[in-house]
Amino acid sequence: MKLIMAGIIQDSQYYEKKIRPFIDGKNVTYVGSVGPEKRDSLLGNAYAMLHPIHFNEPFGLSVVESMACGTPVIAFNRGSMPELIRHGHNGFLVQTVDEAVVSVHNIPMIERSACRRVVVERFTADRMAKNYKNYIDVYRRVLKMTRLEGR
Repeated sequence: MKLIMAGIIQDSQYYEKKIRPFIDGKNVTYVGSVGPEKRDSLLGNAYAMLHPIHFNEPFGLSVVESMACGTPVIAFNRGSMPELIRHGHNGFLVQTVDEAVVSVHNIPMIERSACRRVVVERFTADRMAKNYKNYIDVYRRVLKMTRLEGR
């Protein structure tokens, strides 16, 4: 199965040593940082998105973007991933690379429409607007805390 990697290189030494030797332009390609149109095309036509992040990512915008395109996500069960991915519903949460490999074979059991539905139900501008009072409450609490800490 072909692997297409996109995004910025954050650690050039790691990339040169551990990634670049495997890029053959046929089975493994790196397309660099892509804009919205290319991103949507890559994600929308992907079998799955692999999100092997080894830190506690606070949100995971690329995960939501993938699901918005109807593409399931396989991610390490860290940070915000359990809030974004329902295991077996819109992707898979894994602990190890071996579990991720097994999950690749299980992607056909995920309905692509379920991935999109999660985004529509939870992450659209309309959804945010419907819950604007919750956001205002959070902003007020932050302002109150900031005022108290500033004294």
